[in-house]
Amino acid sequence: MAVMVGKGAMTNSIEELAGTDLLLVAGSNTTEAHPVIALRMKRAVRNGAKLIVIDPRKTELTKWATRHLQINIGTDIPLFNAFAHVMIKEGLYDLEYVEKRTEGFEELSKHLEIYTPELAAEICGVPAEEIVAAAREYAAASGKAAICYTLGITEHSCGSHNVQSVANLGMLGGNFGKPNAGVNPLRGQNNVQGASDSGALPTDLPGYQKLERLEVREKFEKAWNSELPKRRGITKITAMDQMLRGNVRGVYIMGENTVISDPNTNHAQAALEAAEFIVVQDIFMTDTAKMADVVLPAASFAESDGTFANSERRVQRVRAAISPVGESRTDVNILLDLMSRFNIDQNLENSSDVWDEMRSLSPLFGGISYERLDNEGGIQWPCPTEDHPGTEFLHKDEMDSGMPGYFAPVDHIPPAEPTDSEFPLILTTGRRRSTYHTGTQTGRASGFDLLVPSELAEIHPDDADQMELSDGQMVTISSRRGTVEVPIKITDRSPHGTVFMSFAFPELTQTNRLTSDAYDFITETPEFKACAVRIDAISAATSDAIAAGD
Repeated sequence: MAVMVGKGAMTNSIEELAGTDLLLVAGSNTTEAHPVIALRMKRAVRNGAKLIVIDPRKTELTKWATRHLQINIGTDIPLFNAFAHVMIKEGLYDLEYVEKRTEGFEELSKHLEIYTPELAAEICGVPAEEIVAAAREYAAASGKAAICYTLGITEHSCGSHNVQSVANLGMLGGNFGKPNAGVNPLRGQNNVQGASDSGALPTDLPGYQKLERLEVREKFEKAWNSELPKRRGITKITAMDQMLRGNVRGVYIMGENTVISDPNTNHAQAALEAAEFIVVQDIFMTDTAKMADVVLPAASFAESDGTFANSERRVQRVRAAISPVGESRTDVNILLDLMSRFNIDQNLENSSDVWDEMRSLSPLFGGISYERLDNEGGIQWPCPTEDHPGTEFLHKDEMDSGMPGYFAPVDHIPPAEPTDSEFPLILTTGRRRSTYHTGTQTGRASGFDLLVPSELAEIHPDDADQMELSDGQMVTISSRRGTVEVPIKITDRSPHGTVFMSFAFPELTQTNRLTSDAYDFITETPEFKACAVRIDAISAATSDAIAAGD
């Protein structure tokens, strides 16, 4: 069973969450980052479901929780391993599911012997009895327990192993291939799923078909009348490093404010400055677009025709409400025009043609036509044929095709940058409901200024008392990479020893000047969730000097 959580797709559907018996939500501030999905979670609780929230911070969702496990940052693996330890030792796992639909159980069981609740408690900071109770509650909902997670799991240097530990737990509970269950990563931005589906990954062609497979490569080479590379591409993280080395000289950036959103802003800016030629295609003149040699003004979603795919793998039609404003053009028209100017032969004129080509080459989407989408609404892949209804939840029939789920034993890996006497606090980053990502869009809406006028650094009251800081006081926060000035907000939402910030106010506070450039060794996802920092109080005179650039 090639568990789809590795691709970032929900195994189950959003609506199913309302009918589950237990929700385990890890590393997800769902009410602020995914408010529509949070409504389904709240409905589940109203319907009698238990809700276990695993998060270092107190979020709005914790108010609805049956149990909040407030773990230390970067300790997800020992916690999930301890859950699995309890389930195995007490015989609470789904024996029939494990025997018939998985492989590697004996190796996992042996590996987990050391991950007792007591050991996990020492690492995670959660009492052992709480770990045991939560594990028993998850096991009791076997077959109807849903795990949801987001960037709090993946944005670590061990993010891939975090996900594997989550998948192990899902299989032990027998929660794959069943309704109201599964392991469900909630995608972070609109149509991130659609971008991955379409091949915007260095490893995959459209439909998650591996570039290294000869039959896949030959199929696309024939359709595109072009020879393809035999080796996978590189990630953006690697590309940035290669720019500094002079090995990547040109970069084409679509819809991403790289110089603000990437970790270690100084590194990102130096990499882009080292590139010989930069093209940025975006709807606004972002900080990254200002560095470009060529800016291609793109149309917004409201001016575009095509499809989006959401977290639950649902492909939906998008229709233009207005014509592109000014000189802007849709992404499809820009790219098709570029292909023509590069003398690339193709018979594509619009988004419908592009979609038809993709589904003809990708079995996952083969049965999803524009006609069906217009008549039936959204359809969830896999949908191989036009008489297929779409797939509400994944992995239902995979044992019939000889595809078992594989347990992957993993060990605790602490954050890449530990605290020390010079940098004694941990900075973790995230989102706020009323501001979004780098503020490219929400930063232009003046109404948001009334809700969150500037960035705030959340610190615990105990830390504030120790440093003799008051609420709203201006401070500098420094890491090994840079320093920013920001007012503090004293709150127990963030645990003792932790600083929380978003990065939605780049003009005032470039949070990513602080974040580490450590990344996951498999996916190369940056470790936005943990880096070492210190806080220093500043005088009014120093604050004025910083603002003036002195």
